[in-house]
Amino acid sequence: MRICEGFLRVALRAGATAVLGPAILCAQAPLAIYTDRLVNGFEDWSWIDRDLFQTSMVASGSAAIRASGNANQWPGLSFRHAPFDARPWQALVFEAHGGTTGGQRLQVTLQDADGTGPAYVLPTPLPAGQWRTYVIPLDVLGKAASTTLERINLQLRADGSSGAFYVDEVRLVPRAVPSPVALTVHADRILRTADTRWFGINTAIWDNYFADNSTERARTLGLLREMGVTTLRFPGGSLSDQYHWASNRSLTNTWQWNTSFAEFMSVATNLGGEIFITVNYGSGTPEEAAAWVHHANVVNGYGIRYWEIGNECYGPWEYDTNARPHDAYTYAVRAAEYIRQMKAVDPTVRVGVVAVPGEDSYDNGYRDHPAVNPRTGETHYGWTPRMLVALRQLGVRPDFLVHHHYPQWTPEQPVHSPVSDPLALFSTENWARDAANLRQQILDYFGPEGEAIELVVTENNIDAGAQGRQSTSLVNALYYADSLGQLMRTEFNAFVWWDLRNGTDRSGSFDPTLYGWRDYGDLGVINGPDTRHPVFYAFKLMSHFARAGDAIVETASANPWLAVHAARRTDGTLTVLVLNKATQGTLTGQLDLRGFLPQPAVTVRFYGIPQDEAARTNAPSAAQDLQEDTLEIPGPVFTHAFPPLSLTLFSFAPAEPAAPRLRLHRFESAGPWQLEITGTPGGALVLEASSDLASWSALATNRPADGRWMVEITPQPDQPARYWRALARP
Repeated sequence: MRICEGFLRVALRAGATAVLGPAILCAQAPLAIYTDRLVNGFEDWSWIDRDLFQTSMVASGSAAIRASGNANQWPGLSFRHAPFDARPWQALVFEAHGGTTGGQRLQVTLQDADGTGPAYVLPTPLPAGQWRTYVIPLDVLGKAASTTLERINLQLRADGSSGAFYVDEVRLVPRAVPSPVALTVHADRILRTADTRWFGINTAIWDNYFADNSTERARTLGLLREMGVTTLRFPGGSLSDQYHWASNRSLTNTWQWNTSFAEFMSVATNLGGEIFITVNYGSGTPEEAAAWVHHANVVNGYGIRYWEIGNECYGPWEYDTNARPHDAYTYAVRAAEYIRQMKAVDPTVRVGVVAVPGEDSYDNGYRDHPAVNPRTGETHYGWTPRMLVALRQLGVRPDFLVHHHYPQWTPEQPVHSPVSDPLALFSTENWARDAANLRQQILDYFGPEGEAIELVVTENNIDAGAQGRQSTSLVNALYYADSLGQLMRTEFNAFVWWDLRNGTDRSGSFDPTLYGWRDYGDLGVINGPDTRHPVFYAFKLMSHFARAGDAIVETASANPWLAVHAARRTDGTLTVLVLNKATQGTLTGQLDLRGFLPQPAVTVRFYGIPQDEAARTNAPSAAQDLQEDTLEIPGPVFTHAFPPLSLTLFSFAPAEPAAPRLRLHRFESAGPWQLEITGTPGGALVLEASSDLASWSALATNRPADGRWMVEITPQPDQPARYWRALARP
């Protein structure tokens, strides 16, 4: 672990406004906001004349911000980001310079979903001719506990001068991470049962390696099996709304795609599991979709159960030839006919419609067919309310709602870096919010009959835009594992990652603030025939974490840099996944397995920087793969060191608890009796009592970490004889 850089610099430089005490240990570098340019997804929302790339006056690096304005108008620099969790960060730090004249007065504010926090006024004017470091704790700015921080403002005040000033090296410094971090697993608190549709991946018609070639087909099938994939989706994202399955062409193209439906099925049927098919809404017809169902399930007997109507049809980026494109009402009316015709062909199919969280999301300018929320009385025009109301009025209930989520979007050749490793890794808690929001919309706008509507996710990845270093880095592997782990706690019954093979892309961000070494981006877990990206190995690791029918159990971490997920396997094994999201510094965690007594020998599977470096140096494939070892632990409570950017999976076999022993003590002649119960450390002990040795009643249960439990016994002379016994439980 290293000293947090921001605090160390403040301590060493003269003129600091505030120092937050001694240097602290941190597991993560500061979150840079501006360092020669805006980075980590921050945008320029300033309302002051500024130059973000001037080079004549810099604190470090090659550029700094020059800002000037009339102080009487209170102009300001403003750095905006999509709402993010401020809790891992302790203070805002920046360098400021008063230019040749100095005397400017600055105030700092933070904004989130609840509004603007209290202004912190720098206690002295900016100095002329020198840089000064300022450290402002987030609690002073009123947003230390915010989960929706989105704007940082540095504003000129009217009680200071108006000369040009300079700002550089703006960053948020992290809070200290305790050692060890408490990681609690409640193995006896089951959240839900694992679904086979959670372990899914998208496939696409442009994939060259599903072709009718035994070698390529076998290669693809072997890779899918190695990853543990049990669900596939076809034909591939936005092209679904242009694709005509019978001809294997898009729109009026005369050429055919690389992978036809028949070639896809040649792999899918050998793999087994579930399949999602996306039918063409944007340029297709209900008749075309019904014909696909007939061909697949009636003619060929494939038994494909899950069918989606279109892909992200709410989005203006999708192809839509309807007279009212991207209109929820039009979509609902047509979707009802799709559902009717598809189910007429095969009544067993389940047909879903696309949806989006938020009652006002993607209204796309339509104001007819408003949706009135009967619970709140408010009128909304968003995609999901209008669609659900229209379907209800038509008497058609979809079988599931389809949700897609990408936490970031990168334009091509970005000037600033629009993506962030730490903020992307902290963004995975969206699933609980999204599931709750979609379920509430179903209840509000479709009514009680909507309880049978499932929620599924058929696309997720770290970035929906142009791809750079992050998509092929170890960071995306952690994002995938944590995203799936968080989703497993919700009612979403499918998770289909985007995608198997997507293609090389160099138009995204390769900013040096991003971890990684590959010189290309690719949303695919595989590049080309079989070049495995880190997400491939995260898939493989998750196949050891849980399978269909296993129980997902409750967990808790005392610090966001370490995430923990757990499952009870059907064979009795407890699996625990720990993710270290920090890019620097090994973190120590203390695992506390409650409701489960493990055997001393534990299987540990690991993937992290050593394996990624092995790929960089083209080391043997075994060095690039999951590392598997055996660890000896003292009991259900133990500590373990987790390297930076790592995925560690423990597999605990259940231990048989030792038979408890009872001893009766009396430490004072007139004092109470003490019943000493000794069992397996960490194992559950149940104390029972009886008056006849035939009928027993439980008095108390305890799980002493050291296996020793003292219970006070106070016999009464007028009571009949009493007997005690202790039982061991895992």
